[in-house]
Amino acid sequence: MPCSVHPHGYRLSRTLIASAFPLAMALPLWASPLSFEQALSLATQGAPTLAASQAKVDAARAAAVPAGELPDPKLAVGVENFPIAGPDRYSLTGDFMTMQRIAYMQDIPNRDKRDARVAVAQAKVQQAESAQQLSKLSLRRETAVAWIRRYTLEQQIALFDGLFQQNKLLESAVQAQLAGGRGSITDVLMPRQEAAMLSERLDDLRAQRAQAIAALQRWIGTAASEALEGAPPNWPLDREALAHQIQDHPDVNLLSSSSRVLDAELQEAQAAKKSDWGVELAYQRRGEQFGDMVSVKVTFDLPTAPAKRQDPQIAAKQLELLGLDAELELLRREHLQELDTQWAELERLNLALNRNQTILQPLMRDKVALTLAAYQSGKGTLLEHLAARRESLETQLRFLTLQGERQAISARLHFTNDASLTGGSQ
Repeated sequence: MPCSVHPHGYRLSRTLIASAFPLAMALPLWASPLSFEQALSLATQGAPTLAASQAKVDAARAAAVPAGELPDPKLAVGVENFPIAGPDRYSLTGDFMTMQRIAYMQDIPNRDKRDARVAVAQAKVQQAESAQQLSKLSLRRETAVAWIRRYTLEQQIALFDGLFQQNKLLESAVQAQLAGGRGSITDVLMPRQEAAMLSERLDDLRAQRAQAIAALQRWIGTAASEALEGAPPNWPLDREALAHQIQDHPDVNLLSSSSRVLDAELQEAQAAKKSDWGVELAYQRRGEQFGDMVSVKVTFDLPTAPAKRQDPQIAAKQLELLGLDAELELLRREHLQELDTQWAELERLNLALNRNQTILQPLMRDKVALTLAAYQSGKGTLLEHLAARRESLETQLRFLTLQGERQAISARLHFTNDASLTGGSQ
């Protein structure tokens, strides 16, 4: 059965759809909760540091293509034995010795030198790739720490809703106490004073949260302002495994690749003590009454003074390698020291968290309850109860701070090897 649509209603629907479409298109594509894994993924998409490192890798690969090729040949064109006196002066065809000459010349470096140049180019590609891995590692690690920092602050901020509700209940209890003829008239002001102090502390945490969002925005862009989802991963950490992975740390790999570049440059310097050679093929044209000629010539370099030329360059490369080996050992020791320092801090945080959760927090809850009961029975003061509440708040905030510090150190320890760069466990 046919149905009819009122023309005004049709136009209204079409207008609403037309006006809503641009608004829908204007919504950011990432308008969804930001999880830890999503933050890491966003950090590696379009990051300027990674774009710069990728450009360096591409440049090194492009430079490696012609590394082992022969140098460009040369073409020589000229006139030989051109007469400037006598009956055939200024003639190209009169004197039998006058020749119009064209020659093709090719320099050929020795095989060891060409192989060394290929090795240098390949080592520079590895060096650029190691630098790229180091940039990616640093980017993921700093993104993880920034996300955890914001997560910790938001957990602390979430405590204050319950604290303000408790404050209102306390204010009602104080008024009931005064109505029953107990307590001091100044007690009615103390809950309001506590509420103001709570608001001031909350403002400080919110400011820190804004700073944490700005720090996270540096790594992932505007998505940093989206609501967080989930919690940081709980990475299984093993100190011995982490110590073993120092050998494959991108920092160490980068310096090792620099050592490989120097080693290849040393081979090139040593190959310079061997002769390069060249070949020349020439065609000489004379006058019509004389025959044309062809000549072939081979040239050799003569490294006759290696003590003044090649040997000093070889010695310089060898000394650079010795210095780089020492730097490499120093870097390994620095990473091992950093690991031991962070591991000791991680163990301290574990103990502090356990103490806070199993001893301090139960004690603070009991203290708050006891001081409230004492105040309600007239055996204690409101000031004592408020002091206990503040101590309880500090204990809870301290627990979250310690937890955030432990998660940040765990992230720094987790992102210390190449396995983190290959999309392994998040």
